[in-house]
Order: sequence, then C-alpha cells, then structure tokens
Amino acid sequence: MTDRTAPPPFVLPAAPTGLLLETERLTLRPLAEGDFEAMTVYRGDPEVCHYLPFTPQTVDDIRQRMGRMVGSPSLEGENGGIPVAIVRREDGLLIGDLVLFHLDRANGNVEIGWVIRPDGSGVGYATEAVRALLDAAFRILGVRRVIARIDAENSSSARLAERVGMRLEARLIENEWYNGRWGDELDYAILAREWASADAV
Repeated sequence: MTDRTAPPPFVLPAAPTGLLLETERLTLRPLAEGDFEAMTVYRGDPEVCHYLPFTPQTVDDIRQRMGRMVGSPSLEGENGGIPVAIVRREDGLLIGDLVLFHLDRANGNVEIGWVIRPDGSGVGYATEAVRALLDAAFRILGVRRVIARIDAENSSSARLAERVGMRLEARLIENEWYNGRWGDELDYAILAREWASADAV
C-alpha cells in the first residue's frame, strides 16, 4: 500500500549574514553594488549572454535584476536569492558570479546559477567556485537538493554540472525562448546525501 503521508517539513537553518568562502585560488564573498560595473565586462558580452535568460546587461540592468538580492541576501521570498562574487585571490579580479535562488521550502530544493568572464574560463575557476558553493548550500545552508537549469546548447555549462557531480535528470524540448529561438533545457541536480557520499570517498 502506498504511503500517502506528507514528508517531514523541511526546516531551513538561519543563513549567515554573508557567505565568505575560500578555495585554493578563489575567494567567494557576498556580491556588492560596487561590483556591478565590473560585472558588465562579462554580463554585457553578447557571447556570454547567448545561453543565458537575459540580453547583454548595463550597470542599471544588473542593478534592477540583482539589486534586491544584493541588498538583502536571503533564500526567503519569491524573489529571494544569495548572490556571490567570484574573486581571483592572486590579483583581486572579479571573474564571475554565482547565485542560489528559487527556494522550494516544502521540498528543500534550491537552484544554482553561474556566469564567468570568458578570460577566466578554461582553467578550472568555474568548477572550483561552483563546487565551493554547492558545499556551502548543503553544509551551511542545509538545503536538501540543488538543481541547475542549462540551455542544451551550452555544452561548457553542462560539462561543468557533470564535473561537480550533478546528474542530468531531464531534457525539456523547446522549453523556453532564448535570444530569438526556442531552446531545449537540460535539468541537472544533486542531493545532499549524494554530495556527502562523494566527499567521503
């Protein structure tokens, strides 16, 4: 007989006022409004935005899209999110940003997204940063499952998701309008118990 009872309620622990993480080569810190100008180097690049759900951004565009999250980083609320700056430790250069957002409190799910400068790609920075934020999502924020939604043509992001241990769960055909075309979407995910098991190996 099928158990139709609801799962135990997911309880999100109190988040720290700002995540500050360090890896071998990077510092991940809370994104600040003072970063918006530097973010236009990559978020204003048409090639970078080709696979993203927005057109090239100005400082005002970034402020409008991320200002609320930057001012009050939290997973709570419909538009909540925790944005993180990726800073190269050797020279203090902002090379990209990450965000945790779209908390599904009932099920303990959260989405992760990333954007990296083209001249910061190809040397493992993105993998290092995403791995660090996934670890924080599970170990510090206590989420149960993290998902990533990727344009199917964005093979570099798909490979990144796989490198950090996420599994491909679905391919949605012509799911969303991307920059003048209907695009397929790849949905990747990883569970907290899978992350803990992989880390223990």
